[in-house]
Amino acid sequence: MAEVEVASIDLGDQIQAEWVPLLGVAYDPRDNALEVALDGLDHMIHKPREIYVDDGAAGLTSLEIVDADGVRQIIKLKDQLKLPPQR
Repeated sequence: MAEVEVASIDLGDQIQAEWVPLLGVAYDPRDNALEVALDGLDHMIHKPREIYVDDGAAGLTSLEIVDADGVRQIIKLKDQLKLPPQR
């Protein structure tokens, strides 16, 4: 599951997608575009300039991509796996 937030000075913070299944992330070097494929939405980031990855003890929790215009695309990930309570 993933949430996509778009943040810029001009737009403010906007939620593009809220906790939908993440199908994949792909980069196309010919078009210089990063695609975040979600169930029902293909979120395209053109001319990505910087990519930050938050990879902690729990695994990958978020990606932040800054495009050529300085717009930040924040992809937050939520683990679907629910572990049973410890006994």
